[in-house]
Parts: sequence; C-alpha cells; structure tokens
Amino acid sequence: MGNTVIHVEVVGKDGPKLQKFYSDVLGWSLDTNNPGGYGMNRDTPGLTAGIGASQDGGAGHVTFYIHSDNPQAVLDKAAANGGQVIMPLTTVAPETTVALFADPEGHVVGIM
Repeated sequence: MGNTVIHVEVVGKDGPKLQKFYSDVLGWSLDTNNPGGYGMNRDTPGLTAGIGASQDGGAGHVTFYIHSDNPQAVLDKAAANGGQVIMPLTTVAPETTVALFADPEGHVVGIM
C-alpha cells in the first residue's frame, strides 16, 4: 500500500459535543467505550476516524494520518523539504506505530 489516508482525527474543547455533531451530520456511529471516551468510527473500510477532547483542553485540531510502507523515509523527506518532525516513530500498540510531522506552515500530518 502506498501513502494512503487511513485515519482522521478531530479533537477540541468539548469532545462529546464534537462527537454528537459528526454523528448527526455524517451519520457516523462512534464507539466511546474506552477510558478517555475517544469516539472511534470504523464504518468506512480502510478508513477510521477519531473524535474527542483535546488532551490539553485547547481549541483542538484536525489531523489526517497516512499509511506508509516506509514511514522513516517520509519523515526524512518532510525534514529535507522544510518540514519538522514533531514526534518520531513511536509504537502505541503492538500493531500500530505512529509519527507526526509539520509542513512548512505548521500543519501537522500523522503517519501510521
């Protein structure tokens, strides 16, 4: 698989309100049965979405995550082209490794 968008995350000040909004507008069913109440949508094959409260209580953000066969190469290219590595490759579950980089204007993109 190439560099394909596989996850979208929306976080903000009021996680439950955002979850209700996206559920009502897009018809998404969200599984919030986890310690943080983070709502996961798995209705679209090959794409997941997560909606919840921002960890720092701030205004939040939208981030899209890309699957890459060579995530370190993507991070290296981002840095070489004026971007910045925000979070190096990090294992968050046995089957999931993530990283974050910012483009030259500060927009954050995730790699999974």
